[in-house]
Amino acid sequence: MKLGRIDLNLLVFLDVLLRECNVTRAAEQLGITQPAMSNGLKRLRDLFDDPILIRTSEGMTPTERAQALQPMVRAILAEVEKAVQPSTPFDPLTSDRTFRIMASDYMASTLLPKVIAALQEQAPNIVIDLLTPSDVSFQDIEKGKVDMALNRFNHLPQSFHQTTLWRDNFACLMHKDHPYADDFTLENYLNANHIWVSKTNIGVGTGMRPEDTTRLGWVDEALAQMDVKRNIKVFTRNYMVASELAAQPGLIATLPRRMAEVYQYDPRLVIRTPPFPLVPIEIKMIWSPLLQHNPGHQWLRRMMVDLARDEF
Repeated sequence: MKLGRIDLNLLVFLDVLLRECNVTRAAEQLGITQPAMSNGLKRLRDLFDDPILIRTSEGMTPTERAQALQPMVRAILAEVEKAVQPSTPFDPLTSDRTFRIMASDYMASTLLPKVIAALQEQAPNIVIDLLTPSDVSFQDIEKGKVDMALNRFNHLPQSFHQTTLWRDNFACLMHKDHPYADDFTLENYLNANHIWVSKTNIGVGTGMRPEDTTRLGWVDEALAQMDVKRNIKVFTRNYMVASELAAQPGLIATLPRRMAEVYQYDPRLVIRTPPFPLVPIEIKMIWSPLLQHNPGHQWLRRMMVDLARDEF
């Protein structure tokens, strides 16, 4: 293959085609017509002497060669983007950029108030658009439509950049007059009624049932290892809702400790340490390789990491 035959636009076409696995959607992403995208696919097939995408019962599927090319093409395009970035340094004092951040309400209640306060001082014209995990997909993040996502992730695409913001232990939040507030043993924990709360990864949540033990998450997995289970009376995907419901005398919410400590001065509530061991959760910030070298993005990432690592 001669380098003179390679059109950089073809690599862009290939990158989008392999993400979308659909000619029509790829054309929409690039703002071109479907015939133009089909012609681009034909040229790619000629260039690599490979079908690139083949039609199967599950739709258009990348060939083995295409799958091998995908990370290399993304790396090339990321370097090209780095090369053409403006040489002018990012100036937070004058920037009026909008950053879109996906965060659970746990992160929105703990880290992001500190971020917003710092922006008010250092970058007063910057706008933050907060999205929930149900608002976006991994594809949105990969394409740079969302600047960054803050959450606990079970699985991530290999192309994403990531950094750990913090590790958090657990705490139990309950009404100060809860019958077990001053006698918080494992036996009493199991006898109590509980609020289940979890929203990991991204996408629309699904319905839950108390017997769905394989889907209940870290608290119930820890209990299952002891061959016991708790009485779940309320399921929610919202940590603030769980915390407010814990203000009712008969319910307990087991939450990440930083979330529980948002309510440490609430006269209705008390915080207790769970009467059994729980593995800490790891909260990460992830972002697209397309934004890795963007000066403004780099500046905000550094700020958020610094604030996350401060003592709360």
